[in-house]
Amino acid sequence: MGLLIYDSKLEVVIDDRTLMHLQIVIIDKLRRAEKFAISLYHQGHVITLWMTPQSRVQWVYAGNRRPSLNRDWLEALADLAAMSGVLRIIPEPVEHEHVPAEVERGREPVMS
Repeated sequence: MGLLIYDSKLEVVIDDRTLMHLQIVIIDKLRRAEKFAISLYHQGHVITLWMTPQSRVQWVYAGNRRPSLNRDWLEALADLAAMSGVLRIIPEPVEHEHVPAEVERGREPVMS
């Protein structure tokens, strides 16, 4: 389980695979100078955070390997945020093939 750290004060526990997908969507939106909300479960409650390009956000992963990316899930998360203005975690859609994160970024995967 990884952490999404917001403003150095709030640490939200999220599994690494979900965290990776959220990170990509969030960075993509912030790179375009978009402002949006993100709603997450934290300690039994739903919290909503306001994200702007000035927001201080960190992602800390528990595992050593980057999860593979599901393009359908990335698109669904981004579409939901664009339509509603709020990014939320939704169930991962079934994808025929997962793409390793290194390949998604144009690099060769590291074999161990």
